[in-house]
Amino acid sequence: MKLSAIIITRNEAANIAACLASLAFCDERIVVDSGSGDATVALAAGAGAKVVTHEWAGFGPQKNFALAQAQGEWVLSIDADERVPAALAAEILSTIAAAPADGYEIARRSTFLGRPMRHSGWFPDYVLRLFRRDKARFTDDLVHERVVCAGRTARLAGMLDHHPVLRLEDAIFRLDSYSSAGARMLAASGRRISFASGITHGLWSFLRAYIWRLGFLDGREGFLLAVANAEGTYYRYMKAWLAGRHRG
Repeated sequence: MKLSAIIITRNEAANIAACLASLAFCDERIVVDSGSGDATVALAAGAGAKVVTHEWAGFGPQKNFALAQAQGEWVLSIDADERVPAALAAEILSTIAAAPADGYEIARRSTFLGRPMRHSGWFPDYVLRLFRRDKARFTDDLVHERVVCAGRTARLAGMLDHHPVLRLEDAIFRLDSYSSAGARMLAASGRRISFASGITHGLWSFLRAYIWRLGFLDGREGFLLAVANAEGTYYRYMKAWLAGRHRG
């Protein structure tokens, strides 16, 4: 069973080499880059990956483009800030050899500012990442895309290592870019967005992460994460409200 790994990148020089090294068990590794200004492309090519350049179209469309480049019967979709531990790699290979299902969810073991997050809605965080190529595709969402699998799905026992935010600056960059994409999706949905929407949704986002999802048990980093969630939500709604007001 041929296994293809697909990764979308932009300015991931700090991550791509380690990510690709953890995917050495795959038959092919495909990197779709959207115009990196750093050494991402050179590092990926040097690691033996197939590198394709494609203009950024949003997370969902970009990953569907990457999926179209894959030749394997099975596809493993990975982000550059994720790593596949040896035990999970072995489980993936044994699973696709037996192939009892068409898609598999994998839990992520995530860190925030260096701390493993056990609460805050970040754990175990199952995501569908392994699937038969002809049975699945990504939604066309600009952000927070997901895999839709037309078949039976199951869960693997192993976990992905996920390191999305190493510095507070990373969190600020992510909330700005993600909130802009989310605002465009909100505006396109036709929902009525008021000035108060950003305040109420932002407050609820903080309470949900810090209180309801026990983020306070993740220490100071749990508080910082809850604040970042609230800011991202606040700016998403405010950007959508401003866009609607300008159109009006």
